[in-house]
Amino acid sequence: MSRRQRTSSGAPWEAIVGYSRAVRAGQMICVSGSTAAQADGTVAHVGDAYGQAKATLEVIVRALTELGARPEDVIRTRIYVTDITQWGAVGRAHGELFGTIRPATSMVEVAKLIHPDMLVEIEADAMVFETR
Repeated sequence: MSRRQRTSSGAPWEAIVGYSRAVRAGQMICVSGSTAAQADGTVAHVGDAYGQAKATLEVIVRALTELGARPEDVIRTRIYVTDITQWGAVGRAHGELFGTIRPATSMVEVAKLIHPDMLVEIEADAMVFETR
């Protein structure tokens, strides 16, 4: 069995709930649901779905990089939004990063996220086929 690696973003919920920002097992990397949460528990870009999506994707890219992957290795994302009418803004941010990569994805509306100021949460799965 492959060695397991993990990384943390420092979000307060990771220690409370008992999860990692991302885990790598062999070639597979799973990035947990990520948001625009800051280390102090506040949320960046309050009221701005595009800004939150951009900040969230930065969290994901940082986690991938720490585990030896790149955005090009992402094969699936899952996007959760609290207001589906903001799909265009969130989709634009997603497309700016993944427009040529085009992973499988879904976007669904949820009633709430863990903090009332959060508008977007994104998960990502990646496969790393090359040694880096």
